[in-house]
Amino acid sequence: MKKLIFSLIGLSLSIALSAQTLSALDIVKKADSKLRGESSYSEMTMTIVRPSWQRSISMKAWTKGTNFALIKITAPAKDKGTGFLKRNNELWNWIPSIDRLIKMSASVMGQSWMGSDFTNDDMVRKSSMVTDYTQKILGEDTVRGFNCYKIELMPLPTATVVWGKVITWIDKATFNIIRTQNLDESFKLVQTMENYDLKQFGDRLLPSRMEMTPASGKGQKTVITISKAQYNIPIEESFFSQQNLKTIQ
Repeated sequence: MKKLIFSLIGLSLSIALSAQTLSALDIVKKADSKLRGESSYSEMTMTIVRPSWQRSISMKAWTKGTNFALIKITAPAKDKGTGFLKRNNELWNWIPSIDRLIKMSASVMGQSWMGSDFTNDDMVRKSSMVTDYTQKILGEDTVRGFNCYKIELMPLPTATVVWGKVITWIDKATFNIIRTQNLDESFKLVQTMENYDLKQFGDRLLPSRMEMTPASGKGQKTVITISKAQYNIPIEESFFSQQNLKTIQ
């Protein structure tokens, strides 16, 4: 019995020491890998809330690694069929109402996506908190009951990113991102994203609702609710083509 007790104590200490030795990069990699997977398919609704009105956009999204993403809007009728494609460093926007395929430049990544509080970069995930930033643990913090690592992300000099600094809170138990603050080049807060409602999607527990709120603009926010998500699905790079951008439903 004593041997068993000492073994359990030793295991607990080993786990604790292992957790303590995680670097900021290790933590961010775990969070990023859980969020992205090797590939994914999801269905979601974005609700744009303003003081005097609100509107909703339904969409489907496919991803593969960090280099490929395709988003297709399914509702409302006036936006149905609009699509966004990321293929390596190329970004494309398909607008069926004018039958036009537009190549997007890096300069538009910080602009609003479909009039929401999310940026184009947020949606197609062009930048990576693993490879485009340096990571530093600022400490630990409790956010809505979650015991989190508080991590500062500073852009690399060569990175083409939207923000001058990002601060993110990652749950120590699940490595889910609970809160993210995006700051401009003067380190002034621009917007905050809060992640809610953990839900089991296949083999992973992830937030199913994300709320982006600008620092300026009372009564203004954008909410994304994920209704379905599958990870590590078979999907070829050839799927992420301009032809599929135009035709896939």
